[in-house]
Amino acid sequence: MRSKHLVSLGGVAALCGGFMAAALPSTASAQLTGTASLTSDYVWRGSSQTRENPAVQVGLKYAHASGLYASVWGSNVKFRPDNGASTEFDLAVGWAGKIADDWAVDAYLLRYQYPSADVKLNWNELNLAVTWRENYWVAVGHSTNTMASDTTGTYVLLGARHALNDQWRIEGTVARYVLDSDYADSYTHGALSVVWAFRAPFELRATLHATDSAARRLFPGMAGTRGEFALQAAF
Repeated sequence: MRSKHLVSLGGVAALCGGFMAAALPSTASAQLTGTASLTSDYVWRGSSQTRENPAVQVGLKYAHASGLYASVWGSNVKFRPDNGASTEFDLAVGWAGKIADDWAVDAYLLRYQYPSADVKLNWNELNLAVTWRENYWVAVGHSTNTMASDTTGTYVLLGARHALNDQWRIEGTVARYVLDSDYADSYTHGALSVVWAFRAPFELRATLHATDSAARRLFPGMAGTRGEFALQAAF
């Protein structure tokens, strides 16, 4: 739930939940790639976007050899209270590539779209992610219309992953959403995942999410501690 429109918005986040949210910045390549996921709960920045129900998510990305790319990602959503939104489409254009042997950058403009919503939910966000040695990253997103609230917000995330062997890895993130006090209190959330790459291109992911009390106030019943299980594939 959001304090102005009384909705809880989803999104792909720049590196947070779903296709872009969990992915690391990719290096430039002239190719079409995609992802597909079946998840027990669509969790965006610590809050459920499906009333803790399953979601089907699909994404496509075209990356030019120059590093320029465009992508689209979609998911079903169900907000509380109901505002007519049943689908979310996230459109992005940006540039990604290596700036040194160990460093990669991804800079992009992200557009959140909710075609069937009865209220104005669409909004834009500028994002920048920097990755070191493909295993550690920091991402920053900024909007002057955060969650369609007509207020500013800045989202900062730190992430890391560690491969246990060829099939198993762990990933963790911690993030702070700095919100305009006229809209809501800023909040903190984190996630810890265990990923099993049991058969290419398929993976199973188990994630534990947690938020602070400010997130629970902003998204009553949809934030807090919760588990998520997903079957995902990249192609």
